[in-house]
Amino acid sequence: MLCCGAHALPARAGDAGAGADVFKQECAECHTTRQGHNKKGPSLFGIVGRHAGSIADYSYSDALKNADWVWTEDKLHWYLSQPAKQANPGTKMKYPGLDDARQLDDLIAYLQSNH
Repeated sequence: MLCCGAHALPARAGDAGAGADVFKQECAECHTTRQGHNKKGPSLFGIVGRHAGSIADYSYSDALKNADWVWTEDKLHWYLSQPAKQANPGTKMKYPGLDDARQLDDLIAYLQSNH
């Protein structure tokens, strides 16, 4: 029980196995989770906890090169819901976003497992 008007945030306990399927359907055309291997988009290996735009051998858009954030669970939820809007104009990522909260939780659980 919470007191003093505090509100609990909803738990985000995603299923990494289901997230692997979401990754294959939504992300794998442009990204991989293999370390040191970029595709059209940068490798997402170890993305959770990494500074945005920081893989040395990937040519990021200015929007992500200049982003001043670390990829956390919350930041990934924010970004992956609407990438083109979230990273400021100029991002190369043409993906419209994933608006299913369960799939986002699962995808992020999968990304967290790749490190």
